[in-house]
Amino acid sequence: MKRIVVLGAGTGGTAIANKLRRALPFNDWDITVIDRDNNHIYQPGLLFVPFGLCTVGSIMKPRKNYISDGINFVVDPIIRIEHEKDRVETDGGTFKYDWLIIGTGCRLAPEENEGLMDEWGKRAFSFYTPETAVQLSNALNNFRGGKLLMCVAELPFKCPVAPIEFIFLADWYFRQKGIRDKVELHLSTPFPQCMPNWPKGRIVMMEAARQKNIRLTTGFTLQEVNRNGKYVQSYSGEKTDYDLLVVIPTNAGDRVIVDSGLDDGSTYVPTDKHTLKALNHSNIYVIGDATNVPTSKAGSVAHYEAEIITHNLLAEINGREPEPKYDGHSTCFIVSEKGKSYLVDFNYDTEPLFGKYPFKGIGPFSLLKETKMNWRGKLGFEWLYWNMLLPGKNMFLPPTLVMSGKKETPD
Repeated sequence: MKRIVVLGAGTGGTAIANKLRRALPFNDWDITVIDRDNNHIYQPGLLFVPFGLCTVGSIMKPRKNYISDGINFVVDPIIRIEHEKDRVETDGGTFKYDWLIIGTGCRLAPEENEGLMDEWGKRAFSFYTPETAVQLSNALNNFRGGKLLMCVAELPFKCPVAPIEFIFLADWYFRQKGIRDKVELHLSTPFPQCMPNWPKGRIVMMEAARQKNIRLTTGFTLQEVNRNGKYVQSYSGEKTDYDLLVVIPTNAGDRVIVDSGLDDGSTYVPTDKHTLKALNHSNIYVIGDATNVPTSKAGSVAHYEAEIITHNLLAEINGREPEPKYDGHSTCFIVSEKGKSYLVDFNYDTEPLFGKYPFKGIGPFSLLKETKMNWRGKLGFEWLYWNMLLPGKNMFLPPTLVMSGKKETPD
C-alpha cells in the first residue's frame, strides 16, 4: 500500500485530497489529511464580517464534511515533518508517506511588528481570523469619527486585494451610517501604488479611491506602531497617525515549516513556481499559501494549483516527469461597495487587463470594471466553493490564464 499524506485541510489541501482520491485505486493508495482542528472557514467571508454582511457562523463548517469517503482525516497538531525519513510527527502519532503535500497555509504574526501588540485588540484590529473580524466589527460599530488607517505591514500577505476592498467597504459602511463626513479614510501599503505591479489595475483602483475621497500612502513598510503617539512609522521614517488602526500584520508560514528545516528563511517552502514541487525534495509538493511562488496567496490560486499538482503527481506515479504548467494564474473579485465589484484575472507575466470573463464578448463578468454582475459573482462563488471547489469537482475553469476576451483598453 502506497501512502499520500496531506498537511492542512484548508482550500488547497482539501481540494487536492479529494481529487487524488477519485483518481487513485482505493486498494493501492492510502490518503491521509491532517489538520489541527475541524473548523473550515470560508476566508473571503471574513472581510464581510466587520461590516455586518455576514457572520462567522455562516462561513464556518466542519472540515470533515468536505473530505471524501476513503480519506483518513486526522485532527491533531503537526509537530515536525521528518523529510529525511519520509514521515510526519503529530501530537498523537507518526505517519509515514511515499508522497507528501504541504498545504499548511500562512498565519498572522503581529508579534513581529514593533509596538503592535500594545494596541492589538484595543485600537488595532484585523479581519483575517474569526476572532479579529468580530473584534473589528465591534470597533467599527462604536466608531463615531476620526481617522481610520488601513495599514499593510509588509509583503507578502494573504490576498493582495483585501486592503483596497476593506477601505472601499469602509467608505460604503460609514456612508450608510450617515457619518462618512466625520471619518477620514487612509490606506498605507508597501506596494508602489495601491496594488501590486499592475499598471492598468492601479489606474482604475486609484481613480476609484480618489472618487471615494480615500487617501493613499504607497511604498510604506511598517517599522513601528506607537501607542502613545497614535501613529505608525515606516522604515523610511514616515509617520501616519490614526484613531482606529486596521492592520494586516506580518504574515508567516506555519511554524512547523521552520521547525522542520523546510523553509529558506522566509518561513515558506521553496517551491518550483511552474511544477509546484518542493525544491530539493523528490517526493514533496506544496500548495496554496505555504509556497513561496510569486503570485497571490488566495483561494483561486490554491484551486488552480490543485489541478496542476494532481496532474503532475499522477504523472510521476505513472513514471513520467512533472510538467511546468502552472503560470501563476489568479482570479480575484474586488468589492467596491455592497452591490458592486471589480474583477481581475492575471498570472506571473500578464497583468490584469480589461474585457470579459470567462467568455469572450459574453462574460457575464467584466474585468477591471465595477458592475453589479461582478458582485453577484462574488456572492455566487461561495456556493461554488463549498459545493465544487472543496470537493475537487471540475469547475470548467482552466488552471492557466486564457487571453480570450481580454484587451488592453476599456470599452
